[in-house]
Amino acid sequence: MMRRTRVLAGALLAGIALLTPAGAAVADDPSASPSPSASEEGSGPTEAGTTFRTATAIKPDQLATAGASTGDYLYWVFPADAGQRATVKAKITLPESATRHGASTWQVDVYDGLRRRQACMYGRQTGKAAADASAVELTCVLRTVRAWSEPWADDPLPGSYYVRLTVVDLPSADLGLPVKTEIEVTAADKGGAGDVDGTLAEPLVPGVSSVAQASDDSADGDDSSSGVPLASAPEDGWASGWWTDRWLWTVGGGVLGALAAVFGYRLTRGRAPPPRARRGGAPPGGGGARHGGPAPGGPAPPRGGPDGG
Repeated sequence: MMRRTRVLAGALLAGIALLTPAGAAVADDPSASPSPSASEEGSGPTEAGTTFRTATAIKPDQLATAGASTGDYLYWVFPADAGQRATVKAKITLPESATRHGASTWQVDVYDGLRRRQACMYGRQTGKAAADASAVELTCVLRTVRAWSEPWADDPLPGSYYVRLTVVDLPSADLGLPVKTEIEVTAADKGGAGDVDGTLAEPLVPGVSSVAQASDDSADGDDSSSGVPLASAPEDGWASGWWTDRWLWTVGGGVLGALAAVFGYRLTRGRAPPPRARRGGAPPGGGGARHGGPAPGGPAPPRGGPDGG
């Protein structure tokens, strides 16, 4: 019984280990290298676009800088895949207070590949800088990107996301003053908590159809569309949509359920009855007399009625 208990306990621990996220093992592995920072990857882009079509592409965990004039609309674009939660951080370094004429209000907005404005879960999306402030910092934490949603929903979907930074309120005399901006985007993988049953045919990346058309034209010998820019995408490609860590939970749950069933059966079955001392022949102590038959070697009983007839 103790041996069975030890075997079942070991199998239970193995099932629990199977359910443990793989990320913890990677984090404890000294050979696993952390995600490269902006300093390790080198300097990021040093300019920003002024429209959606001219947005500067940046990568997650990369610091992008740009010099601009107060009142300009600055645009960057980054990729976000299913299961990721992006955080946009912006910093605006203002000119000297002696050259300004009052407070200013800055705002950062995020749009998806369909140019739908995405709401921030939390963060300081709009910030007001006092007349003597030297900088203002903004933050926008987006919702977790879903692999699929209803057409009428406004859920974030895999694809390109545009960051727009601009000033929304300031004295008119301060328009055109030089400012310095910094943009950094981080993407945290939230795992299977936000998984859904469905995937998009293609990520929401503007220009995908143009790139496909350019490839077809190049194959036909027409290089007139070779200048179509490639759309931004994650370094390891877009998620296929079929794999999720819910598979680990499903398999682990099935294993634990099977082990619980085996353990419950063995626990409630009880012990088998002891084998009989003798499985054949007459029982000890004279089976014939016990069953009403004649004793061995004795006379046979009369066949007639009570008077012997």
